[in-house]
Amino acid sequence: MTQQNVTVAVTGAGGTGVAKALLAALQRDDRVGHVDLLVSANGRKLVAFEFRTGEDPDSVVQALEATSPKVRFLDPADMSGPVTSGSYPSDAMIILPCAAGVLGRIAHGQAESLIERAADVMLKQRRRLVLCLREAPLNLIHLRNMVAVTEAGATVYPMIPTYYNVPETLAQLRDEFVERVLQFLGLPGTDRYQWDGSDTTARREHTQAR
Repeated sequence: MTQQNVTVAVTGAGGTGVAKALLAALQRDDRVGHVDLLVSANGRKLVAFEFRTGEDPDSVVQALEATSPKVRFLDPADMSGPVTSGSYPSDAMIILPCAAGVLGRIAHGQAESLIERAADVMLKQRRRLVLCLREAPLNLIHLRNMVAVTEAGATVYPMIPTYYNVPETLAQLRDEFVERVLQFLGLPGTDRYQWDGSDTTARREHTQAR
């Protein structure tokens, strides 16, 4: 079985708990051989705020529970990191959450950190780049940037939950969103959320539990 290399970036927008759930899924998936993790300076601030921990890299890694040997933490300020080159074998990159400022810099080819450079490499190599934008409401600049990155080959996958599975907790919303992103990348972990024409397993479970 060929294993995938996945790059995950966490930037300065709320919802870093969803990134933690994504990393947990990638770490336990045998189809994933390696994960490169980048957390921006503002992303570290959000992790520290949402998990009540320190902003230093070690505290952030512990808070995100990215402790598997398959995860490598990269410094976004180090522009010599491996993901800066198209010769590096990264199959997909997910920015979750993706701040509007990061979206804008990617849209305009402004690689101010290794995160934007890695995204630029994914685009130029025609590889999968998923931007989980966390912003609302959207202004015209955001919308134009979303169009620009889509035209360049990225997928904008906003952090918008579904409701037809009648989730009752934030954890259920989070887990379903992570599963849908992974399914989009060809790494499905469950069929609980798959619509069969009339229902889903998750919806039946949630409604029966009421």
